[in-house]
Amino acid sequence: MKKLIYSMMLIVFISVACSDNFTEVAPIGVLESSTFFEQESNAEEALIGLYDIMQYNYAKDWSSAFFIKILPGDAGNAAGGNSTDQTQLQDIDDYTNVSISNPSTESVWSLYYKAIALANTIINEVEAGSLSNKEFVLAEAKFMRAWCYFELTTMWGDVPLRLVNPTTISSESFAIPKSTRAEIYAQVESDLAAAIAGLPDKSAVSHNFRVSKGTAQATLGKVLVFQGRNAEAIPLFEAVISNPAHDLEANVADVWMQSTEFGIESLFELGYISTDGRDWGNIAWGGRTESNLHIQLMGPRGDGFFDLSGTGLINGWGFNLPTAKLVSAFEAAGDVDRKAATLMTEAELVAAGGSLTGSPWDYEGAIRTKYATRTSETVSEGVAELNYTTNWRLLRYAEVLLLAAEAYNAVGQDGNARTELNKIRNRAGLADVSATLSGTDLFDAIVNEKYLELAHEGQRFWDLVRWGRADAELSAAGYTSKNNLYPIPASEIDKNDALTIADQNPGY
Repeated sequence: MKKLIYSMMLIVFISVACSDNFTEVAPIGVLESSTFFEQESNAEEALIGLYDIMQYNYAKDWSSAFFIKILPGDAGNAAGGNSTDQTQLQDIDDYTNVSISNPSTESVWSLYYKAIALANTIINEVEAGSLSNKEFVLAEAKFMRAWCYFELTTMWGDVPLRLVNPTTISSESFAIPKSTRAEIYAQVESDLAAAIAGLPDKSAVSHNFRVSKGTAQATLGKVLVFQGRNAEAIPLFEAVISNPAHDLEANVADVWMQSTEFGIESLFELGYISTDGRDWGNIAWGGRTESNLHIQLMGPRGDGFFDLSGTGLINGWGFNLPTAKLVSAFEAAGDVDRKAATLMTEAELVAAGGSLTGSPWDYEGAIRTKYATRTSETVSEGVAELNYTTNWRLLRYAEVLLLAAEAYNAVGQDGNARTELNKIRNRAGLADVSATLSGTDLFDAIVNEKYLELAHEGQRFWDLVRWGRADAELSAAGYTSKNNLYPIPASEIDKNDALTIADQNPGY
């Protein structure tokens, strides 16, 4: 049973000018901006609002940040009903015609900046005040701001760095140029350093969904690895790894199930609930459903295609089907347990008692079992397929071990790299890598292990880009270097007077 109910506090700062002909009456229900953050409870509600925006951004109808990070990689296909089903997603998946007005990338960009705006408000107001929990409030808000900017610069490159919100409604106050990725990284590092100093250990967080010191340490380590600053990242990873509050789940099949939500492997996780009991009459398309609609979106398509009898799965809307390349990678590795926790081949579907009729779009011989439409994960409230409460694990301990292995390998500490890599392999039921595996060969093993462990979690493409391997792995599917970044949304250029079409990312 989830203990979380997310709420979003809408903070509206209103200034009313009245003529002498009217009596001035204090509006009812409006919060005074100058005193709002003098109360710890108000600061707490604002912090919860950050989680609410993030929850929304990573599971919003057809515009999930979680999904658009997966689409350009080689673990999953957009799929759906056909080539015109949600064309903005098909375009990202196929590396073709990604529009500067793509509604999915535009939505994700906008919601990251909405979270940043709330974080800025919290930070700027609380820094000037004297809350007794000031250090913690600033730490949590700065973590969220850092996370959003890291995601933005990973997907868009140079982006506007706004640390203070406009105080007037005008084009002049909104105008802000792009900052370089190096400048974004510097701010992210500064915010994460503050988060590390002010956040509690995972064992001491007030609610299980909240980020901890270990979350910030792991995220900063990842940011440093993305910049090639591996030696600096290692102490951060070591701090997370040596902390007994963090570990792998014992069984790889349990990692993405409700039973392990906010568990020992989770470092940053977004929670979803079903208390609204959504049905076809009240589902909030384009709004906050609070349930994770993307689980249904990414379930094997019905409509006479997949009969899932005997599998423990129910039909969804057919998006995010595994690639044949991913299936082959699992089979080449002899990876039986983790493969079963990630995907099911057609032969395995038939053996379980199911079947396939016809040729689903983008289907390459398998369906997903990771983040799957499981009958065991449905709830009784409302219509089952609209009320999945499956959480997204945005950062987990397994990724920390793989990042640590990469960093150790990069600085020549291959023994340590093998140690961390083998933890992942052993949990998956695989033997240790050879004790003599080193250098580039060891790096290749880390790359492959990460492909298998984090399949369908949105890391693969961005890793291939930073490793310089995207062309070799993806060019046959239509990838070009243009696809390394998403286009700056046309709406941003239209409303931000400090940007022009010349600021658009290359190729768009």
